[in-house]
Amino acid sequence: MKNKTVTSKDLPPRAEKHPVYKTYHDDVLADDYAWLRDDDWQRVMREPEILDPKIRAYLDAENFYAEALLDPLSGNIEALFAEIKGRIKEKDSSVPLPDGNWAYYHRYREGGEHPLFCRQPRGGGLETVMFDSDAEAEGCSFFKLAACKHSPDHKYLAYTLDLNGSEIYALHIRNLETGENIEDVIDGVHGAFEWSNNSRALFYTILDENHRPYAVKAHILGTLVDSDDEVYRENDPGFFVGLDKTESRRFMIIHAHDHQTSEIRILDNEDIEGGWKLIAHRKRGREYDLTDWNGALLIRTNEGEAEDFKVIAAPYLNPSMENWRDVVGHEPGRFILMVQAFADYWVRLERVNALPRIIVTPKNGDAYEIAFDEEAYALNLQSTYEFDSSILRFTYSSMTTPERTFDYHMGTRERALKKEQELPSGHEPFDYVTRRLEVTALDGEAVPVSLLYKKGIALDGSAPLLLYGYGAYGMSVPSAFSSTRLSLVDRGFVYAIAHVRGGMERGYRWYEQGREIRKVNTFSDFISVAEALIAKGYTYKGGVAAHGGSAGGMLMGAVANIASDLFGVVVAEVPFVDVLNTMLDETLPLTPPEWPEWGNPIKDAGAFNTIKAYSPYDNVMVKDYPNIYVTAGLTDPRVTYWEAAKWVAKLRALKTDTNKLLLKTNMEAGHGGASGRFKRLRETAEIYAFIVDVLVNRSSSFNQT
Repeated sequence: MKNKTVTSKDLPPRAEKHPVYKTYHDDVLADDYAWLRDDDWQRVMREPEILDPKIRAYLDAENFYAEALLDPLSGNIEALFAEIKGRIKEKDSSVPLPDGNWAYYHRYREGGEHPLFCRQPRGGGLETVMFDSDAEAEGCSFFKLAACKHSPDHKYLAYTLDLNGSEIYALHIRNLETGENIEDVIDGVHGAFEWSNNSRALFYTILDENHRPYAVKAHILGTLVDSDDEVYRENDPGFFVGLDKTESRRFMIIHAHDHQTSEIRILDNEDIEGGWKLIAHRKRGREYDLTDWNGALLIRTNEGEAEDFKVIAAPYLNPSMENWRDVVGHEPGRFILMVQAFADYWVRLERVNALPRIIVTPKNGDAYEIAFDEEAYALNLQSTYEFDSSILRFTYSSMTTPERTFDYHMGTRERALKKEQELPSGHEPFDYVTRRLEVTALDGEAVPVSLLYKKGIALDGSAPLLLYGYGAYGMSVPSAFSSTRLSLVDRGFVYAIAHVRGGMERGYRWYEQGREIRKVNTFSDFISVAEALIAKGYTYKGGVAAHGGSAGGMLMGAVANIASDLFGVVVAEVPFVDVLNTMLDETLPLTPPEWPEWGNPIKDAGAFNTIKAYSPYDNVMVKDYPNIYVTAGLTDPRVTYWEAAKWVAKLRALKTDTNKLLLKTNMEAGHGGASGRFKRLRETAEIYAFIVDVLVNRSSSFNQT
């Protein structure tokens, strides 16, 4: 097949059409651009250089065209990049976490792209750089450190590296006394691993040929990797396997899970000979996770119709379900997110009315809440190394307040500010306004919306607005601080987050109403929010830039098909837009685990018809579309590169407008984009320059307003 892709700066590429026909449930699907999927994609993930030359030529042509469209904006991109970078403290450090005689932290050097992992004596003293990511990344086009953990005896450092963006990691072990790596290198690791308490073994998860974490092995230091014992294997391709350890370090955890069902086994480190113990067998729709506290297991679960989860206790020695007793009962609308244990306290993070809160329970005393004042904010609990501590570390931010790290003394109820995010170029929170609105959806549900804008802006319907959304897997978008979005807000934009169904902002029910047959609620919620913000004078029709990535990219593709006239720009990063074809391909990494999320169109005709009705790629129409900016990653195992490529090819063939459509495929990266903190900022600067150029900058200067 001769490639006829046009590479002129004046004309966009045109992908050839080579229809492939497949029949499901008596419905014939025609896919003109199926050829963009490399048949040897598993190998491409590991060796991107072997990509089919015809496919590479098309992706290169799209990249060439995208660069041609962005070239006139190069000055604006550089200005935005300088602004965004100017808000980053280049020489920065995390708050040290104590562990025994040491305190561990990471830091960045001036101009450094990657972190340095360090430690120093707990009482102060000389720093030891355990791992210098900048030095290790030298000469690499892509570099990602997935995890970095010291051994309990502080003699070793284990870490996992990905050098092409495919999320296929190699596990390395470094002797911290000599600074040299030992010979044990384990390839094909998923990224998750845990040290044994005696520091002589590493438990790790491995990937199958379709890039799914399916087994756990144990490696004894000093032995051959080929002799590692397999301690667990998952036979259901719809379940992923992971590893964890309780805060006390007493129990190792193997969890098998999909998006709605989980199953856990634990190993008592004080009784290794007792082997792995199953807590509760998998039952469709039942989720649970656990930690240990004061002679019992604390289990967060939705068992017994506890839709928004409850916390139960079960004895170590016999944790079977007949011994479960409620500690915190189920309360509809109060979604319990996580549980963290200390020797004399346990803490839960929960969300009520789309806002998080922290509840502390002492061993001997009543539970109490840590209070916060702002209208919309984000909270995160940070893990610690020491179980026998009364110090809870958490982070707090809002859309106007940079992130603050606190150490909270659970006994005295005093909080100490340990770090505040610094913006070297300056930031005055009182110059900005953050608000929380509710928008009525088509079916009467109240959709939360978080807003950020600069004081003094005229809310008369003249401002451009960026509307961000995700709405899948139960993942909620926090109302957190972001220094990058200030570059839009300072130019007169309103920044809005639509907390649409499919997340869990309003509890598990909010998630249930945005998946499978109800997935369309995610799209209609987003459109309702856009329409309401226009009606309320926050922006104007055509003045909205819709932004989402991954499953949020599906949202972008859907709303572009349904309500294209509302949006002046659509930004879809690594978008999941070829939903039907992907869910019909059970060889792809995420397909079997995601059937509970979207439905299984192979076996279920109803699921087939539901997905086909909204899948963005399958519903591209002959009509006008907004300006669209699309990104992809060649080695992306989550949303494969060909989803974006096929979608853009079909849009080019069918759309009737002259608006800009560009596809940028990172040929050296995967789902997360470029590696390195500044390289990622440059990608953001390009997207923002495109948005500003379309909505603001056609005939005005680029200066901030």
